[in-house]
Amino acid sequence: MRVCIALTAANMSVRLNETTTIVDRMVNFFVEHEDLRTKQWFLSNAPGPLFMILGAYLYFCLYAGPRYMRDRKPFELKNTLLVYNAVQVLLSWVLFYEGYKGGWGGHYNFKCQPVTYESDPISMRMARAVWLYYIAKITELLDTVFFVLRKKQRQISFLHLYHHTLMPVCAFIGVKYFAGGHGTLLGFINSFIHIIMYAYYLLSAMGPKVQKYLWWKKYITILQIVQFLIIFVHTLQIQFQPNCNFPKSIAALLTFNAGLFTYMFSAFYVANYKKEAAAQAKLAAKKE
Repeated sequence: MRVCIALTAANMSVRLNETTTIVDRMVNFFVEHEDLRTKQWFLSNAPGPLFMILGAYLYFCLYAGPRYMRDRKPFELKNTLLVYNAVQVLLSWVLFYEGYKGGWGGHYNFKCQPVTYESDPISMRMARAVWLYYIAKITELLDTVFFVLRKKQRQISFLHLYHHTLMPVCAFIGVKYFAGGHGTLLGFINSFIHIIMYAYYLLSAMGPKVQKYLWWKKYITILQIVQFLIIFVHTLQIQFQPNCNFPKSIAALLTFNAGLFTYMFSAFYVANYKKEAAAQAKLAAKKE
């Protein structure tokens, strides 16, 4: 009996040591591969502060906010939305411009662009653009907060929450480990689309007199789908280039994420525009 207990204890000790070794290896991997250029930048040293922000965001948007607004009238927030959307348009333009100047305007290779951890002006320009993109994704959490305060709970779909929660995490990984290179095409294209998207929101916030001219909302969704299709192909090709010095594991994650977003945004488009158009056509046929 004592022998069995001793053997069991020994086996447990070995397994604990193996688990500890695996954890240590994972920790060492992330520590060894961090980008020292961005380590001390705001909200970039460790994921803890970001996870606290995202936790507070989800708690407010799913529980605290709706409960607070339950017996209250929705806030109008017209002036707030005008300023917020104007700032987002400007920020998206800056990000697009910096992405162009920092690499995608000719310096970067669309087929394979490794991450450079140098401190030369061009590399640092892209690194700063990646960090600013990360900060922009955090500020965009206010999209959902404003929905809650305006009692637009119907617009807070799973896709909306998933997208707004995941993007800051992806951007943090970019700042922490890959502040440049192949993966930054996503932020470059995304910033261009956000110029259009937040311009739409800015015009929409101006009221009914302007809203009647905003017939092009569905085309923003189409642009988003095209964006993710481009990123899907752009990151998938890395797997077939043995000499490309961009991490294939990161490329695979980007490919998976782009594929998932393509599916989710396509489903959203069908549910909100195709079915609506079919219903309107059916109603028009009945009137005739």
